[in-house]
Amino acid sequence: LNSTDARVQQMFSILLDDATKDSDREKAAQNLVVLSRDEGGAEQIFRNDGVKLIQKLLQSKQEEVVLSALRTLVGLCTEHQSRTMAIVNELGMDQLCAVMGSGASTVSLAACHLLQVMFEALTEGMKREIRGKEEAILPEPSKELRSMLRHLLEMMPASNVSGPGRDSAINLLVKQVPRKSFKNPDNSLTLWVIDQGLKKILQVAGSIPELSDGPPLTDNTHMSCSVLLSKLYDDLKSDKERENFHKICEEYIHDVGNRTLEMSGMMDAVISLCASKDVTHQQIAVEALIHAAGKAKRASFITANGVALLKDLYKTSENDRIRVRALVGLCKLGSAGGTDFSMKQFAEGSTGKLAKQCRKWLCNESLPPTSRRWSVEGLAYLTFDADVKEDLVEDKNALMAMFVLAKSEDKTVLFAVGSTLVNCTNSYDVEKPDPQMVELAKYAKQHVPEEHPKDAPSYVEKRLVKLLDAGVVSALACMVKQESPALTEACKECIARVFLALVERQEDRGTVVAQGGGKALIPLATDNTDVGKVKAAQALAKIAITSNPEIAFPGERIYEVVRPLVSLLNLNCTLLQNFEALMALTNLAGISERLRQKIIKEKAVPKIEGYMFEEHDLVRAAATECMCNLVLSTEVQKLYLAIGNDRLKLLVLYSGEDDERLRKAAAGTLAMLTSEQPELCKRIPETTTHWLEIMQALLLCEISDLRHRGVVIVQNMIQADRDLTEKFMESEALEILTVLAKGGEGTSDPVSKIAKNCLDKAVEYGLIRSREGKEGTEP
Repeated sequence: LNSTDARVQQMFSILLDDATKDSDREKAAQNLVVLSRDEGGAEQIFRNDGVKLIQKLLQSKQEEVVLSALRTLVGLCTEHQSRTMAIVNELGMDQLCAVMGSGASTVSLAACHLLQVMFEALTEGMKREIRGKEEAILPEPSKELRSMLRHLLEMMPASNVSGPGRDSAINLLVKQVPRKSFKNPDNSLTLWVIDQGLKKILQVAGSIPELSDGPPLTDNTHMSCSVLLSKLYDDLKSDKERENFHKICEEYIHDVGNRTLEMSGMMDAVISLCASKDVTHQQIAVEALIHAAGKAKRASFITANGVALLKDLYKTSENDRIRVRALVGLCKLGSAGGTDFSMKQFAEGSTGKLAKQCRKWLCNESLPPTSRRWSVEGLAYLTFDADVKEDLVEDKNALMAMFVLAKSEDKTVLFAVGSTLVNCTNSYDVEKPDPQMVELAKYAKQHVPEEHPKDAPSYVEKRLVKLLDAGVVSALACMVKQESPALTEACKECIARVFLALVERQEDRGTVVAQGGGKALIPLATDNTDVGKVKAAQALAKIAITSNPEIAFPGERIYEVVRPLVSLLNLNCTLLQNFEALMALTNLAGISERLRQKIIKEKAVPKIEGYMFEEHDLVRAAATECMCNLVLSTEVQKLYLAIGNDRLKLLVLYSGEDDERLRKAAAGTLAMLTSEQPELCKRIPETTTHWLEIMQALLLCEISDLRHRGVVIVQNMIQADRDLTEKFMESEALEILTVLAKGGEGTSDPVSKIAKNCLDKAVEYGLIRSREGKEGTEP
């Protein structure tokens, strides 16, 4: 037996012995987890009937032993389809779902993680090359995969499943069922789940714990169901599929959502229900009004017919749950004009009073978290008003309370916090209207939106500083870490927008990095909406430009930054985003060969070369600077060695341009290339008839950096070829080099030393003679 086999056998014997102490059993189970993470150990556990032993451990009353058993299974299943199929068949989904549905949250989460690993092992195993049509449909999922999905769907309405267990099942369906990319034509899993389980999902989504003896729910369950339903609907490809979705919904709920609210007399009925003496009826009616107020048409109806009722409920109700919901209803109606200063729904000062009450409830720790969450919802609407933004950032206690709530287990608050912060930082997109169109609209007596004076950049900057002081970065970082369906792509986009606003000022970037902002931005740049990815990538670029990337993104994290930065080298991005990405990549390319290889692997070189032709001076110079660092890599040098392209010609011509930054970058690249690949020196005269003038201009330049680059290029060319040296010695370059060599005598000036080396080489070639210290006379 080798050492791994022996250790596996030893752990088995300890775990199978009924006389083993509890502490020893826990240690042995933990050792099994470590062994399972090694392929040799995992195979040994599996071959020695370890699954039956693990099945026995799952029934243990020791929570730590059950956790270790689940983590061992994770090791066995990770990226191994055949073992996963065998384990699913041997253990049975009933047992795994029962463990996930148990009351212990840590055990439930561990079981959820195991099932996720199993899903990934099974689905990845089915991805194989198919000959023929490009749009070929992937094979149907295996029966094990369908068995897992069926059991998860059966957990939905089951009363013996705990709230956290049900949330885990919904979370798994969100992650595993919809397609990861719409480029994949196969949405058969989604269609199967809709046919087999949509009604079960709707049953949970429509359960009201206060009104029925339904399944146990958590505060996050309704939000998770909403995300799952949305994801399933978005994954549908045709009108026929969407119609089937609606049909199943309408069979379960006769008329659903907005259709119901727009039916004749329905809004009147909802408003009437708000006056009910039954608290639960009131609560549901007020929540329906809040959701209904999302559309302008219905918001105007509620403003006309329901504001007095909501105000009355807010002022007179003795139940805080009703009061806070009535307040949010008023907040939503009060924000119907958005950021338009001229579109005020309520009297002057009313929104300020509503916001003050929201902040008061937010800071009241005696209120249940759900009520405090509603107060954040209210602020998310009211912070369209710049006066409310100013008041909120001045109230440090309210900010701290909001951040604590964002870090809490109540995941449903994430989008409200994100929206509030987007409003406070003005990081939403604002389209500036054409001045001529504005004048035309005024002339036609059409409404023209007005900006609030406190939305001016100076006010926004002060708000950002106050948010940073209050600890906004650590709150955002915690929000990103949440493994919950509530962290939707829209929510991630909000967080990315806020981060971009926070790193706008150069002096704030160190604070953002120190509080974990750099780490949080990487997943936001890879898993987000298209807009969110760009915002997060731009924030990463800004950090990488002004901070040391090795400190901002320590360890392996620095390599994860490359792909988001390369994604900004896109024609759909703005020139500023292109420029910042090029600057950041320049810094990364200068760090190590491994980073340069990563940049090359991400196919950035052709994009960077494209930007070297950009008309905008700064972008063109930044691209050339990036290339200057990339040519340290042999792979890029080979591109310049290849025959039949104008890469070298471009660098020579750019070395003679008026733009100082571009000249420095091009001459630096030439200096590097001619040092590493002497063969290129002989090709320089072939690029342009003006090559000698360009070299002489560099040697004569008043800017020391350019002069240094010029003399290095000339030295490399002289050392590479005698004929080239002769051309230099027959031109004004001899006199220039002589002056440069004399100019630094007795000093450590590098230009002077290199110029002297050039002349010494010419003497060695026998092209010039040295005369009593006079280096520069022709023969």
